[in-house]
Amino acid sequence: MGDKNGGLGPISPGEVRYIKLGPGGAWESASLDGGRLGWGIPENPHDLARAEDWAGAKQFYVDRGIAPATATGFVRELRDFHTLGTNDLWITFARGHLWWAFAQPGVHLCDGDAKQEGEGYRPVVGRWRNTDVLGRPLTIDSLSSRLTQLAGYRGTICGVRERDYLLRRINAEEEPLVGRAVAARSALIEATTDLVRRLHWADFELLVDLLFARGGWRRLSGLGGSIRDIDLLIEQPLTGERASVQVKSAADQCTFDANIASFEASGAASRFFFVCHSPRGSLILPPASANRVHLWTLDKLATKAVDHGLTDWLIEKAR
Repeated sequence: MGDKNGGLGPISPGEVRYIKLGPGGAWESASLDGGRLGWGIPENPHDLARAEDWAGAKQFYVDRGIAPATATGFVRELRDFHTLGTNDLWITFARGHLWWAFAQPGVHLCDGDAKQEGEGYRPVVGRWRNTDVLGRPLTIDSLSSRLTQLAGYRGTICGVRERDYLLRRINAEEEPLVGRAVAARSALIEATTDLVRRLHWADFELLVDLLFARGGWRRLSGLGGSIRDIDLLIEQPLTGERASVQVKSAADQCTFDANIASFEASGAASRFFFVCHSPRGSLILPPASANRVHLWTLDKLATKAVDHGLTDWLIEKAR
C-alpha cells in the first residue's frame, strides 16, 4: 500500500470510503486535529456491530420505525465503520481541502461530553493529510466536481466512484488525458512561437494591440503614438488602472533598463509592459521592478496568443 505513516510513497488501498465528519461538519476539528475518524449517533447498535450481527442491526433500526430500505443503508455504514481494515482509505472534505487517512482497527465509544465529537471513533494511522504524496495541497477548487460532489451526500459514509481519479491525485500521477492535452498545448505554443517570430513588424505591433484588447485593456493612445517612450497607453475599465507599453523589434539590457527608468520617472501609468521581438542576449527584469514591470518576449507572447485565441489569426498571417 505504500508508507501510510510517512506518506512519502504512493498508496494502493483496498476499499475507499467518503465519510462526513458530523452534521454540518461538527466533528471536523476533533477528527482532523485529533487524529480521529469520528462517526455515529446514540441510536447506532455498536454492540451488534461488534458481534457482526448485521441482521440484528437491521432489525434494530426497523424496530425504531425506520423503513427497511433505509435500514439497509444504515447497516452498510455501520458495517463499514466497524470492519474496514487498516488498508482501506477514508476521505472527507473540510477547510477547503480533500483530506485522507487510514484508520486503526477497533471502535472507541465516547462518554459524556466527548459524545459531542461523535458517538464513536477510530484512531487514524499517523494523521489526516490534505496534500498529495509530493506535499502539494489538494484544494477543493483544484479537484474535479465528479469527486467533490460527494460533499453533498446526504448520508454519512459511502463508496467513491471516482476511485481511480482520486488515487491519481493523491499519488501525484498525471491523468492520461491531461498528459495528452498538455503535450498538445506545448506543441501548439512551440509552433505559435515560430509564427510570431515570422511576423512583419507592423503585424507584430498589431498582435500586441490585439493581446491587450483580448485581455480587457482599453487603448487610450494610438498604436505607436507620440508620447515619448510609450508606444501604447492602456487602461483597465473596471479598475481604472493604467499601463504603458513599449514595443521593440530588438533590444539589449541597456535599452530595457533605460525604458524602465523612463517609466518610473514619467508617472503616466502604474504598470509597464516591455514587449520585445528579438532580444539581444538575455534580458533580466530587476527584482525591485518585478511587481510593476512585465517583460514579454517570444515565448511569453506565444503563450498569451494561445491563451487569448489568436492562433488562427497568426496562421492566417503566415499563409
